[in-house]
Amino acid sequence: MELRHHALEALCLADPERKARQTLHMHAQQDFSIDPAVELAPAPGTTLPGHPERPELRVHTEMARRSPATPHGRAVLIHAIAHIEYNAINLALDAIWRFPHMPQAFYRDWLQVAAEEAKHFNLLRAHLRGQGHDYGDFPAHQGQWTMCEKTKDDIVARMALVPRTMEARGLDATPQIQAKLRQVGTADALAAVEILDVILREEVGHVAIGNHWYRWLCERGGLDPEAHFIDLMRRYEAPRLRPPFNTQARRAAGFSENELRWLEQS
Repeated sequence: MELRHHALEALCLADPERKARQTLHMHAQQDFSIDPAVELAPAPGTTLPGHPERPELRVHTEMARRSPATPHGRAVLIHAIAHIEYNAINLALDAIWRFPHMPQAFYRDWLQVAAEEAKHFNLLRAHLRGQGHDYGDFPAHQGQWTMCEKTKDDIVARMALVPRTMEARGLDATPQIQAKLRQVGTADALAAVEILDVILREEVGHVAIGNHWYRWLCERGGLDPEAHFIDLMRRYEAPRLRPPFNTQARRAAGFSENELRWLEQS
């Protein structure tokens, strides 16, 4: 069994339950061969990533915000986070199959990320079901995958602008979401806080993996990682990063003090 082929197969799956299950199964197997040299391509007519018929996908500007003070508002919030985690499975699987000629550790790192994102998705989906809802009940947007598409031909940009930028925003946003849920104080809100504790802890590791491979690629290419990151942000029109920043989590994930200062000043 070859890991990168199986990652592409999982990415193409449209059923969220099957995608999460297959991803977790791949990680549990631990006996895959890895062929970094093979050039893979999805079957003709395949749309990446595989998505279920629901949720309805909208542009982010069409997404309504709901207060977590109401049960409905909390369901919408948890659904939005579940969709982020579902997309994060896809992002990690895409990194595995798409980019050849990397060390085997690169593919194993992203398989670990994919499996943990699948775990997060399952936790959030179970929580939603406990509140009488399910994944797909509310609209969602594809902001993360849009950047994935933009960087499909540039692995350095992918490592810079997906884990280090899009996913790192979760490190900043999660404590704020948790504070609002604690203020609500209901049993379901506090249960969601506990799930977000798990997600935040493991997302630090995911961003750290992105930082590691971004710097590894910059070193291989003779690039200054800090200057090149700013150039990539502009070239790919990445979303502007706005405070507040979770500097403690970002330090744990491997951001330098210079990078943290740039964030605060930009």
